[in-house]
Amino acid sequence: MSLVCGCPCPILECVYCLGCARWAWKKCLYTAGHESENWGFATASEFEPVPRICRYILAVYEFDIRNPLWAPPGGYGIDPDMVVLKKDYDENQGKVSPYMIYIDKDNKEIFLLISGLNLAKESDYLLLLDDKLGQTKFDGGYVHNGLLKAAQWVFENECEVLKELVEKYEDYTLTFAGHSLGAGVVTLLTMLVVKNRDRIGNIERKRIKCFAIAPARCVSLNLAVRYADVINSVVLQDDFMPRTSVALEVLFKSLFCFPCILCGTCIKETCTLQEHMLQDPRRLYAPGRLYHVIVRKPFGVGRISPVVKTAVPVDGRFEHMVLSCHVLSDHSIALMEREFTNALDTLKEKDRVMDIPPQQRMERSSSIAVEHSEEHKAALAKAAALEVPEAYSPSEYGTFRNVPEDTPPIGSSRRRENWDELAGRLFETDESGQMVLKTNWY
Repeated sequence: MSLVCGCPCPILECVYCLGCARWAWKKCLYTAGHESENWGFATASEFEPVPRICRYILAVYEFDIRNPLWAPPGGYGIDPDMVVLKKDYDENQGKVSPYMIYIDKDNKEIFLLISGLNLAKESDYLLLLDDKLGQTKFDGGYVHNGLLKAAQWVFENECEVLKELVEKYEDYTLTFAGHSLGAGVVTLLTMLVVKNRDRIGNIERKRIKCFAIAPARCVSLNLAVRYADVINSVVLQDDFMPRTSVALEVLFKSLFCFPCILCGTCIKETCTLQEHMLQDPRRLYAPGRLYHVIVRKPFGVGRISPVVKTAVPVDGRFEHMVLSCHVLSDHSIALMEREFTNALDTLKEKDRVMDIPPQQRMERSSSIAVEHSEEHKAALAKAAALEVPEAYSPSEYGTFRNVPEDTPPIGSSRRRENWDELAGRLFETDESGQMVLKTNWY
């Protein structure tokens, strides 16, 4: 017992207990969507694909699409005749979890869907554990090594199939979607496709979309923000996977003591300054534009009408683990499908009650795309202002270039060179008419 100035009151112990109680209180408040409280509200039209995509991902787990064993009420909504291919673990040689390519004619989309972690498959664990801090660089940032290798394997094996489909269905969107492990793979697969669009029939960037359902943290902050016009992450309230910054190797080796890992991570994150998080180029994050679905009150004491928040945040990108009994259950794709369906029904009901005319709804859908574009530009500018490493703006064509380390961030007065200017500075024509590198190019 501490004695201060002769007083028997244990002041130091009281201060310590009050500090711990305040910390625990703040952490518990995160369960009510504290992270996304300043985000905007998603609309029914932009959230509409999410429950449907969850059902499509669930269908990848089926051995026979025509005779499903685990279909939710109403089925998966998949036409078995439009399944282009479906590969299981044996066909994938353990390089990636099962996936399927599907043509959705009703919504004019070409889907590549990848399932999540199978607890009974060693290859899935090896894929997740194949990573070390700062091990792999990609497009000016850092990515998860194992997930990138899986994405490269899928890309090399299926790019010809995707190219044929893209050329056949000229007005269709090419959509990649996955859950958990599969979400990380499709994130990096989408980035590979964006950077190698010439191998997929020169598809326009605006025709490429990705929905990462409960993704692992797999890309550095600069990549997470730069690809937010293409990649969308969807998280159910307290899900641990998009939040944990613990090395997955440590996490899965310590599942028997998950509460210890959870509390240890919470304490570590509390003691880490926000500036250090943002300026660490190797720290990985959940990718793209974020959708946060909130269905419970603080401390999980009761349910609320589902709320869907969305933003392209720079700071506050699911950086803190939460103290909740739902951190594991909220990662279930089956539970997500039900909760996301309820959330979409709620959004549609609000639209119906407001009695918005069809023409106004169409105009609203068009304005959402413009708002998202402006929000994306603002996020890029904020990332540069916060000195996030390698945070720079997209070119006028909507693609991102690898730039030298000394390239100034957004807002700099120095003008970026286009390709013709760069080529003119680096190369010259010799007497035979061949292009050669200048000796004094630097």
